[in-house]
Amino acid sequence: MAIPSLKIIDALRKTANQLENGHRYEWGNMGSCNCGNLAQTITSFTRGEIQKYAIEKRGDWSEQLMEYCPTSGFPMDLIIEKMIYFGFSKQDLRHLEWLSDTEILAKIEPSKHLNRNLKADTILYMKTWATMLEDKMLEGIKLPNIKEDTCQVLVTK
Repeated sequence: MAIPSLKIIDALRKTANQLENGHRYEWGNMGSCNCGNLAQTITSFTRGEIQKYAIEKRGDWSEQLMEYCPTSGFPMDLIIEKMIYFGFSKQDLRHLEWLSDTEILAKIEPSKHLNRNLKADTILYMKTWATMLEDKMLEGIKLPNIKEDTCQVLVTK
């Protein structure tokens, strides 16, 4: 699971909001599917560029993530490298493409079955993931225990 960070939370929420506001979604297109939309948010690549680079290699996002090689020279591997450098793991991205991370799914209504190729389910998954990471960040913040007798109250007339 991605290490909780503000930039990852922001990227997930921004991507979900873009999808809610009409950003193109097409699960069968590697530039506008689940990972493709996130890649657009965190890299300088367009939907069309991502699709063009993706077809230079075989397979979908899951297969290309498994075969990822940072020294291959393939532009798709550069896109994946940028996403990994940003803070996502290959496993995070595979789960995103298939909406399959059990920890994220556990936070969603148990009776709700997500379909990997539905825009609304992708939005729900990304928002839930962002909230989960935010909660983990907040859990790690420890506030000092302040005693009442050490505080002074200023009264102005």
